[in-house]
Amino acid sequence: MGEADDILKAVWWAGVRAVRGYEAVSSALDTDLDAAPDRIVAVGKAAASMAKAATDTYGPDVPCLVITKYHHSEGAGLPETAEVMESAHPVPDEASLLAGARLLEVVEGMAADSHLLLLVSGGASSLAEVLEQGLTLGDLAKLNAGMLAQGLDIHAMNARRKTLSRIKGGRLLDAFPGPRVTVFAISDVEGDAMGVIGSGIGSAPEDHRFVYDGRIVASNAIARRAAAAEAERLGLTVLSSEETLYCDVAEAADRIAKKLDGRPGLRIWGGEPVTVLPDNPGMGGRNQALALSVAERIAGRAGLSVLVGGTDGSDGPTTAAGGLVDASTWGPGAAEALIAADSGTYLAHSGALFETGPTGTNVMDLALALQT
Repeated sequence: MGEADDILKAVWWAGVRAVRGYEAVSSALDTDLDAAPDRIVAVGKAAASMAKAATDTYGPDVPCLVITKYHHSEGAGLPETAEVMESAHPVPDEASLLAGARLLEVVEGMAADSHLLLLVSGGASSLAEVLEQGLTLGDLAKLNAGMLAQGLDIHAMNARRKTLSRIKGGRLLDAFPGPRVTVFAISDVEGDAMGVIGSGIGSAPEDHRFVYDGRIVASNAIARRAAAAEAERLGLTVLSSEETLYCDVAEAADRIAKKLDGRPGLRIWGGEPVTVLPDNPGMGGRNQALALSVAERIAGRAGLSVLVGGTDGSDGPTTAAGGLVDASTWGPGAAEALIAADSGTYLAHSGALFETGPTGTNVMDLALALQT
């Protein structure tokens, strides 16, 4: 691993650390919540770290339910009193339905004078679900797999998900009987809208009867600012920082490549590109596909390194965050890997896979390009 790779990883991690669930929730609780809630509920890929901040603040005796992706609670240090449920992402499984049923049971079973602290992060749509009458897990899995294969953006996906759900789009909190709800959310969507994060699992119904306080505590913009600050601390010139990667992977790769004009320095992008999958796709996700697509466009251009990674530490159904490529990454078999949606296999064989493990946050993706 070269010096440029070390720099890119340090800058990427600085961005991620600034939006981790523990730090974001701790800061919000220090300034915005005047009394302990009666129950803590956390759902999403960053749920464990968010819940850890709340239980550290209020102690282990406040009942706490955590619903997160498989293996994303490991090492979080949650108290033994916390109830932890894990399920699948990005395509829900039977555990997602069990988690959704428990989530609804907990929320609607709270006392009439209670205060709920709800902590929401990306992935909640898949991790917890209660289906409309007559629908099955097969119906839900087919819908999610189809949307992923079509390359739909998050707004279109959430609109479809809400039509099947009894807990999305404000319906979860419609079942809450108490007078006060506080929602802290880590945004993984363009525009940071509470009604879109987790398909609106933490949004208030239009005619809500309770005092509702919902706010964004971490976002892609915050991560990019922290990454830029770290780059400047390391003596780099930050040439640009843009949240523009809301397009097809090939278009995103073109945008990145066109910005690389040979000037020394760092460029930063955020967002969440989409990709259309073939039948029987190989191993990889959008970040691995984007990294390999960029590798094609910078092949042979000395002094260029590009890191693309999902801030949650996972990319699609894989355990890698993305890829770290340079002028030498593109080679025989790369084109075939892109066509087969098997970028992860190619990057792994090339030593260019970017692996981090769960990060404790989820604010979409960060892409960094360094020209030395």
